[in-house]
Amino acid sequence: MNPDDLLYASSHEWVRRGDPATIGITHFAQDQLGDVVYVELPVVGAVLSAGEIFGNVESVKTASDLYAPVSGTVVETNTQLVESPELLNTSPYDKGWLIKVKLDNEEDLGNLLDRAAYETNVAH
Repeated sequence: MNPDDLLYASSHEWVRRGDPATIGITHFAQDQLGDVVYVELPVVGAVLSAGEIFGNVESVKTASDLYAPVSGTVVETNTQLVESPELLNTSPYDKGWLIKVKLDNEEDLGNLLDRAAYETNVAH
């Protein structure tokens, strides 16, 4: 899985295009959080609006809200994260994905950043 192929929100979530689209958190985000100990995700069927909180990640250092980078309906959640929340630390772009969403509007993707723009954003 190549992070160059993803789109990024300034709130540190990534989106892999597809039907459904896959959403996770970035390496930068998991690194800032530290060791993840708990993940709260929405139920399948939940309808998300871009920019709204859809879940929460708790680490040994802090708790952080998850923001929907796109609008759509949750069609799958990563149930492995319940048993193994540390997957967010060890594999944020592969095994540590959060949810899969059927997009309401493909145009939401146009509001996201490519990898270079995201990395510039987190460098400041």
